[in-house]
Amino acid sequence: MIKIWGRTDSSNVQKVLWCLGELSLPFERQDWGGKFGGNKDKDYLAMNPNGLVPTIKDGDFILWESNSIMRYLNAKYGQGKLLPGTPEGMANANRWMDWQLSAFNPIIVPLFFATIRTPPENRDRQAIQAALDKTAKAWQMVEDQLAKSRFLGGDEFSLGDIPLGVWVYRWFNLPIERPRQPNIENWYGRLKERKPYQTHVMIPVT
Repeated sequence: MIKIWGRTDSSNVQKVLWCLGELSLPFERQDWGGKFGGNKDKDYLAMNPNGLVPTIKDGDFILWESNSIMRYLNAKYGQGKLLPGTPEGMANANRWMDWQLSAFNPIIVPLFFATIRTPPENRDRQAIQAALDKTAKAWQMVEDQLAKSRFLGGDEFSLGDIPLGVWVYRWFNLPIERPRQPNIENWYGRLKERKPYQTHVMIPVT
């Protein structure tokens, strides 16, 4: 049984839970991080020196970093089914996973905190608009890719869709006026048809 430490409203934990669902893998999850604490516990830091979530334990093997966890699960238990079979397709899907961490997260997280995590009376409308402009520009890269293929890694769902798929749910549930990006809207509609997405991602945004 795979054990995972992490709270269900963490975007990085949701990635792994969604992946587990796509692979039909049973798991045991323990609430960890955020309001549940535990990140700085000595035993937890011995497993994950970053003190972040998620962390998984599979037998004697411990792994942290959400994208690395998903790649591991897919390689070990999915026989690679969540990545395209060609080197080019695999690289394309992996690219979007890496882009989400390196470029997209630093842009959308400030918007998320300025809205959802800030009480309405304390929100800075100018700061929100500035963050919204940057985020919409980043989403346009996704919009352009989805004009070429049904999913980010090609015409079939893959790991490449999961990191940004977690965030597109938040994007459509933020109290903002979004630009019209029909390819993203259609992709989001396809994601919403997936049972693991419904279960692990489509929960109240907090």
